[in-house]
Amino acid sequence: MTDQRSPRIALVAGEASGDALGADLIEALRERYPKAHVFGMAGPRMRALGCQALADSEEIAVMGLAEVIGHLPRLLRLRSRLLREIAAAAPDLFVGIDSPDFNLGLARRLRSRVSGLRTVQYVSPQFWAWRSGRVKRIGESVDHVLCLLPFEAEFYAEHGVGATFTGHPLADRVPMTSNPDRARAALGLPSDDESPVVAVLPGSREGEVRRLAQPLGDAMRWLLARRPAVRFVSAMANPTVRSTFETLLAEQPGSPLPLALIDGRASEVMAAADVVLLASGTATLEALLIKRPMVVCYRVSPVSAWVARRLKLMTTERFSLPNLLAGADLVPEIMQEAVSGEALGAAVLEQLEASSDARARLTSTYERLHRILRRGASQRAAQALHELLQGRGEGLSSS
Repeated sequence: MTDQRSPRIALVAGEASGDALGADLIEALRERYPKAHVFGMAGPRMRALGCQALADSEEIAVMGLAEVIGHLPRLLRLRSRLLREIAAAAPDLFVGIDSPDFNLGLARRLRSRVSGLRTVQYVSPQFWAWRSGRVKRIGESVDHVLCLLPFEAEFYAEHGVGATFTGHPLADRVPMTSNPDRARAALGLPSDDESPVVAVLPGSREGEVRRLAQPLGDAMRWLLARRPAVRFVSAMANPTVRSTFETLLAEQPGSPLPLALIDGRASEVMAAADVVLLASGTATLEALLIKRPMVVCYRVSPVSAWVARRLKLMTTERFSLPNLLAGADLVPEIMQEAVSGEALGAAVLEQLEASSDARARLTSTYERLHRILRRGASQRAAQALHELLQGRGEGLSSS
């Protein structure tokens, strides 16, 4: 039954992905609390649903240890301001959406200032890849963690931290099958078998695009030298990414690449492709859900990489979401110094030339993972928050 009370709910969402999660969550929460006052850090989608924005989600779009250090004074000022303004509003519930390094500290401080506040982290920190010892500190910051991936909730249960596996909203939105011919027609790409299409997604942050543009351009030229009929299409996350990627590719020697740059429409771009070459992140999960072979690359600044190695912060051999979900080397992943045009090109060519049986096995695994993640994530998240607000948080299921 829908509860007609009007709780005050603070949401702090980082980046475009957090804004999308937050918007879906607001819609689900409105079904239970149509008069709820929702406010915090929001992007355009959350604002369109009535979230009062104290700050913009893109203000914390920073990646890598060295990059964060450069922005640290600004980020600390922003967090201090949000702490004051959210505490003054005395919310019933605080939900940090993604951006755990920013949100967990904010949640911990809010707990000490707002009596009776329940705190939640929506999207678990990547404890399975970085700084796994943080789980105790997470439990000190939030009452509950909403996990998008099944193994995360299992890990928290083992360590006595309340958690719920919600599934992933992307898995709910993306259909089980996609039509590559329809996607190519919509994008104006060739649909004949003689012209394979490789989607190239350099990421959504300017920093990662700057680090990956050269090897991605080299990879495209490497492939063209061996498969002259291949065509490339890139989904540009925002105008800054487009300008940066276009400029850096133009600076490379050689003839212009047969590359179509598409603003947004990442789902269509991946659906149109025979193989997707992309930066590690949420886009790799979307490529899995669209059922496309992929090659994943990841590169942070040299300083960030050195610090991570020196402090032994990385604790897993796998970093891409498809491989972590499968618990196996499902797709090629190439990291840091190993990222080169030849390495990326060779991995893509191997995927292009894979046998029909190998592709069928890959698709079958993708389908299995898609079904695991398709749980009605936003509704499950809203139900978990409802139970916390009703004081039943201790009984929440981790399944």
